Amino acid sequence: MINHEVRTRKSADDFPIEEHLAYKVAKVAADPVEVPEDTREMIINRIIDNASVAVASYGRRPVATARAMAEAHPVAEGGAQIFGIDGSFSAEWAAFANGTAVRELDFHDTFLAAEYSHPGDNIPALLAVAQHKGLDGKALIRGIATGYEIQVNLVKGICLHEWKIDHVAHLGPSVAAGIGTMLELDVDTIYQAVGQALHTTTATRQSRKGLISSWKASAPAFAGKMGIEAVDRTMRGEGAPAPIWEGEDGFIAWMLHSPERTYIVPLPADGEAKRAILETYTKEHSAEYQAQAPIDLARRMKQTIADAGKSTADIESIVLHTSHHTHYVIGTGANDPQKMDPTASRETLDHSIMYMFAVALEDGTWHHVNSYTPERAGRKETVELWHKISTVEDEEWTRRYHSQDPNEKAFGCRAVITFADGTVIEDEMAVADAHPFGARPFERENYITKFRTLAEGIVTPEEQDRFLAAVQDLENLKDLSELNVVVNDEAKANAPEIPGGIF
Repeated sequence: MINHEVRTRKSADDFPIEEHLAYKVAKVAADPVEVPEDTREMIINRIIDNASVAVASYGRRPVATARAMAEAHPVAEGGAQIFGIDGSFSAEWAAFANGTAVRELDFHDTFLAAEYSHPGDNIPALLAVAQHKGLDGKALIRGIATGYEIQVNLVKGICLHEWKIDHVAHLGPSVAAGIGTMLELDVDTIYQAVGQALHTTTATRQSRKGLISSWKASAPAFAGKMGIEAVDRTMRGEGAPAPIWEGEDGFIAWMLHSPERTYIVPLPADGEAKRAILETYTKEHSAEYQAQAPIDLARRMKQTIADAGKSTADIESIVLHTSHHTHYVIGTGANDPQKMDPTASRETLDHSIMYMFAVALEDGTWHHVNSYTPERAGRKETVELWHKISTVEDEEWTRRYHSQDPNEKAFGCRAVITFADGTVIEDEMAVADAHPFGARPFERENYITKFRTLAEGIVTPEEQDRFLAAVQDLENLKDLSELNVVVNDEAKANAPEIPGGIF
């Protein structure tokens, strides 16, 4: 890997295009290096993972809305597929519908470093373009490897949330780069597309703050759609603002810290294999990633409490000692009263570690539907317990969160439960059970189980088998429409009806 210094440059500076970060990203995308076997196998896992959560969210209103918008853009020949249904549609709209479906339940892969990310958000856009252009499985593998590589390394080097910029600003460029790889575009075209994608996908973090709406799921899908349109435009010979990151009025100077900040972005050297996907991790629970380990910890502590002859009704307070990110994004440090509100939206509840810890402690389990119902959130004893939970930042947990050592990097917490009689029970968990260093790391069989569990009652067993056979032979797959999963008639009938819009 090569560490690249990225900082603002004055317009009068001698700053050749080859030194622009967007150009360096484009060179990585255009590099014909082979994809390693372990990267290929993990790509298959993540396609299965995405399909799992996409079919599970088929009947949710934001997904049905995005699907209705995409269905208004059919194409006569070729085209891309929309999860759950038959037909061929315009790639950018299929990407929007599928991206929303993948993101809606907050239940697919993650990478956390200086910034947050869900690198699996690359897959819907890249798959849609690959289907639309009639590419094969090998091309898709190469594109996804690039998408993950670029997003993960931007996340390592450039913190967005510090300046309240949403993490999808790293996704637009990674999608553009991945498409460039798949289509074997030249460096100059990819360079322009990366710049255009960043320019059009920069938004504030208000989508994940306060009254969190369904746009939280649609924001990455929109970034994927913009990434596709950026490539289409630049393939036709048009350009983009440049230098997009380093410009005097550019991204770093005005969207991030200031013209004085220098960022360090690692990227593979020429001929270096793309392996960043192997640093990412998926979710066992439908919840914000920083809640994964605390949910597992709560499940474990439920038994500890029972063994001590106590019950949750006896609890006086629970303090979760955790990282800066967890405390300020999903903890009490966010100062969001909505995170303590039993009438809050599902999108808000899955960003409240206080709620999730309370439910997991009471139930000893977590379910992508049942744990979020209004009835579950409004249960009297749950609300009482929920309001006894607070978070505090612990410098050691923050240090471990940012550690570059995978054996030390952690996303968990230490829970201190104090009972009314003064008894204190403590426990901690660094990483979730499903994490590569956790108690039960996810392997291929776990991804398949997740798919079959979430598809039960929604996708016929025959359709499940067909999809799993196709995706596991991805390298030899010629027709990528086989990666679409069609839901059963009952699921289609039960989906909400969406009123008409413009299209």
